[in-house]
Amino acid sequence: MKLDANAIGAAALELLDETGLDGLTMRKVASALNVQAPALYWHVKNKQELLDVMARAVFAAAVDRVEGPRRGETWQDWIAELAGRLRGSMLRHRDGGRLLAGTFISDESMWRTMELTLRTLEDAGFSADEAGWVFPIVLHYTVGFVIEEQARTGTDYGADNPYAHIDRAVDPDRYPRTANLVTKLSAVDPDDEFDHGVRVILTGIRTLANIER
Repeated sequence: MKLDANAIGAAALELLDETGLDGLTMRKVASALNVQAPALYWHVKNKQELLDVMARAVFAAAVDRVEGPRRGETWQDWIAELAGRLRGSMLRHRDGGRLLAGTFISDESMWRTMELTLRTLEDAGFSADEAGWVFPIVLHYTVGFVIEEQARTGTDYGADNPYAHIDRAVDPDRYPRTANLVTKLSAVDPDDEFDHGVRVILTGIRTLANIER
């Protein structure tokens, strides 16, 4: 196998599922590739650059073959689907949300997706400035949601996952409204919660931009 940045990133993503982000090291990645750690530095300068390569692969997988809206598809549905694809790609890897947060993705897949998004929004009636706000807002919501969603799995807590009994953490006599809300939220399907949040954001964006549809 040819050793290059993409191959190193792919091996690191496989290892990520086992070690988590905090346990991932250049030495472990080198071992998985059956090479010495110094060999990696010809292709990625440090761990941060490795994380950038990994994040790029996750993002590229999310937007693979994405095209503009189909005939009759609204801009809201198109962006909601795009956000869902990105969430799904991050969820396929342990700490996928944390991986994308704070990494630098300079890649054709990013620029093409941004261009499609801007064009879709401008075709729907947004000004260039208004359209420019939408992509980062939805991206940041999606990454943040996945970070929280993956934290709730309690992987880093081991057997004692506090999220497993969060509905018993609030005293219902002292905080009845909060206890009721926490109980409801703990039972909500993450897909429904995510979709609702995206729709709230897109409705707010449409209202602020005074877009009729």
